[in-house]
Amino acid sequence: MASKWIEKVTGSLAQKKQYKETKARVEALPEPYRASAEAFNRYFMYYGGITDGDTIVQMSADLADLWERAAVDGTPVRAIVGDDPVEFAETFAQAYVGKRWIDKERARLVRAIEDAERGEA
Repeated sequence: MASKWIEKVTGSLAQKKQYKETKARVEALPEPYRASAEAFNRYFMYYGGITDGDTIVQMSADLADLWERAAVDGTPVRAIVGDDPVEFAETFAQAYVGKRWIDKERARLVRAIEDAERGEA
């Protein structure tokens, strides 16, 4: 009972555990894969704006999988991200369609314009 109340306030404890496990996987990577994975994770927190915990956990796990595989294979970082790491990051993030903070603002903007058209502003 208490765990349901705590999860209501803080979010899913299982998601937090999965996310921490993924962070530990990233921290265990050799350089330069660790630094690259951490940089992309940081970027995703700003760029992605995803608020859905399941999506964040899945995206983080997939990113860890990518860098672990690259480390095992000895694939150079640039062979993965190409010449433009920002383009790679944004293309990667677009594959994850979770609820984002901007979705609420987009809906609010649409409602505001519709209300203004009806003279209800």
